[in-house]
Amino acid sequence: MNLKAKSALVTGASSGIGAAVAKALSSKGVRVILLARNEARLKQVASEIHAAGGDASYYQVDLADADRVDHVAKQITTELGIPDILINNAGRGQWKHIQETSADEAWQMMEVPYFAAFNLTRAFLPEMLKRNSGHIINISSVSSRFVWPGATAYHAARWALKGFTEALRSDLHGSNIGVTLFESGVVESEYWQHNPGSRERVPKIAKLIPNLTTEQVASAIVKGIEKNKRRIVVPFMMKTVCWQHFFFPGIVQWLMTITGYRRSS
Repeated sequence: MNLKAKSALVTGASSGIGAAVAKALSSKGVRVILLARNEARLKQVASEIHAAGGDASYYQVDLADADRVDHVAKQITTELGIPDILINNAGRGQWKHIQETSADEAWQMMEVPYFAAFNLTRAFLPEMLKRNSGHIINISSVSSRFVWPGATAYHAARWALKGFTEALRSDLHGSNIGVTLFESGVVESEYWQHNPGSRERVPKIAKLIPNLTTEQVASAIVKGIEKNKRRIVVPFMMKTVCWQHFFFPGIVQWLMTITGYRRSS
């Protein structure tokens, strides 16, 4: 996709990967639409984009609220039109064993990212189909491919997002709407501060794979959109692990499990 003069909606855009992607797209001449719960931080990101010469609008919304998502989607359609690119980046979820996770926490992890991505895509897709153009990117992690101990509900939500991505791509076969799944290793972002105790549960084998900055992630996502990639996996070492998992799934999964988090007895 040629990004010049396109528009992109980015969820979870108040910080981290979402903010970095919005800025990277803006630097390519894309008009960005920012969505998140924290209005003050959305305003700050939009101001930084404007200061750099870009075009940004923002809408405060709790993406776990399906009615509010539908309302905001209609508002955006009226005020700005249908986005050319939809980036479902919003996510939440502390890494915990199932017995540490309340029913409410498990539900919240499924609300965002999965239901948020489902509801936002559903809101915009009919008009994208009428136009017969667009690109949808769902931001996940390699947790949607293989798993490790101590993050049960988190894994399940990412597998749901992966299933949604694959099913959506099948639904849209024959159209001019691209669908991309993004997966990566550890990203240095505010996620770890907001979810204390999760970083300690990263499998030890992950130390062999370089951590990423949000800017590196954003660059990979922008390139993936330009090349209409079906899947984006970064960094290169993680891509290598994914290829190994494709050919030797049992071995890679075993390594993730035995080097993963273990509770003290």
